[in-house]
Amino acid sequence: MAELNHIAILAILVPMAAVIANLLLGNLRPVSRVRLNIAFSVVLLLVSILLLVVLARSDGNLAAVYPLGNWPVPFGIVLVADRLAAVMVLVTSILSLAALLYASARWHSRGSNFFPLFHALTMGLNGAFLTGDLFNLFVFFELLLAASYGLTLHGGGRNQVKAALHYIAINLVASFLFLIGVALIYATTGTLNMADIGRAVPLIAPDDRGLFDAGAAVLGVAFLIKAGSWPLHFWLPRTYSSAAPPVAALFAVMTKVGFYAILRLWTLVFANASGPELAFGQNVLLVLGLATIAYGSIGALSSKALDRLASYLILVSAGTLLLAVGYNAPGVTSGALYYVVAATLAAGALFLLKDVIDQILPAEAQVLAVSLEIYGDEEEAPDDSDEVSRTLPGAATLVSWCFAIAALIMAGLPPLSGFVSKFAMISAALGAGPTAATWWFVAALIGSGFLVLVAMVRNGINIFWTSLPDSDVPRVRTAEIVPIVALLALCVLLALAAGPAMAFFAETAAFIHSPQGYMDVVLPMGTAP
Repeated sequence: MAELNHIAILAILVPMAAVIANLLLGNLRPVSRVRLNIAFSVVLLLVSILLLVVLARSDGNLAAVYPLGNWPVPFGIVLVADRLAAVMVLVTSILSLAALLYASARWHSRGSNFFPLFHALTMGLNGAFLTGDLFNLFVFFELLLAASYGLTLHGGGRNQVKAALHYIAINLVASFLFLIGVALIYATTGTLNMADIGRAVPLIAPDDRGLFDAGAAVLGVAFLIKAGSWPLHFWLPRTYSSAAPPVAALFAVMTKVGFYAILRLWTLVFANASGPELAFGQNVLLVLGLATIAYGSIGALSSKALDRLASYLILVSAGTLLLAVGYNAPGVTSGALYYVVAATLAAGALFLLKDVIDQILPAEAQVLAVSLEIYGDEEEAPDDSDEVSRTLPGAATLVSWCFAIAALIMAGLPPLSGFVSKFAMISAALGAGPTAATWWFVAALIGSGFLVLVAMVRNGINIFWTSLPDSDVPRVRTAEIVPIVALLALCVLLALAAGPAMAFFAETAAFIHSPQGYMDVVLPMGTAP
């Protein structure tokens, strides 16, 4: 058991060591530095797999609890790795390795300090998923945001600077709201440990309950900004589409931090409540989820560039996940967890795929597929990637297949993982009873899938229905196409292993919707709230 607890911190220590190594070994040759950073990402992936395997083989009610400095819970900082956190850490590790491999071909050299910022972002993401208290969640939020500010500006360009300033301003407001919400919750519960908050909330004095609800609402707004919920989403499409492709690919998992925080606190504090508070919270999440799906779907239909389309697909996935949390049913949650893995990996692949398409298609085809608002007017920096990666001839067919697979996943069409996840959510919702919320839920998932399919098909026609000059043989770097193929292959494998995967996610959802089990694991026996 002690060994299991120590695994929880490894997902934070590995990227921290990568940041330190990059700062101390900044004079390494470019090839050696690339290999060093890829090695760190591979180690992080292995640690994430180990954490998930250990938790998957254990009792579904078990979690790795690591109190930093061995301070007693709930007074000290604690890391908690249950199955939900382990899944999110694994998705982050997979996406970060794929994005880093892609960046190693040429993007890492287009700005300074790419590698330390990249690993700092990964460290912040993993820490946010693993922390067990709200203040530490704020700390990791700020760490990943600070790193994302630098990465948003990586590569330069006028439009990137505009998008980054917008992004920074919005997230500073979100951080301010986060602190206000945390302060109000601490004032009413006397604790910031999430398990202890769940235990203390039923004992709050009636006179203080309104103050606690106000703090939870303010904190929820901060989480909704990070999740990309309508109407707090306006920073996301421009920021994601203007960022460098490998950066945008890793950003695909950043909105899931907001979803994770909402799901964790909702199930711990509000999901098992009754009366007006539960109804109010559910209605807000359902309405925001529907509005986010509608806006994201319409935005996808209006997008002429693939990275802009991928940005709006992030909004569609954010709305879907908010709907699943608001529906408050273990079966729907299990399908949502399956969906978050497939949608995140496919969205990351789309951001990378857009850059590859720009390289292999002639200028005439790019005019149809690329809008003028994506990059600035700067010239591309000289490229020393020949030392790192060779080119792969005959890439057009492979790229078209990758686009088709990504389109099927994001639209939720059979037989791939997008369809399996939506089918699981819809069947669970229908099984819970034919209420008005159920029909809105089903209509939103089916309708958004149809609109996303139309948007993907239209963009595919604009991109691929063109003739290449006879003298032009499309070529792409191996280091760029391999991560895309790997991400989509994992989505296909997830569909092939749908039975075991759904069983795992069903056990995970059951644990999430049983907050007493989480409290018993984190808090010592007999701890008074």
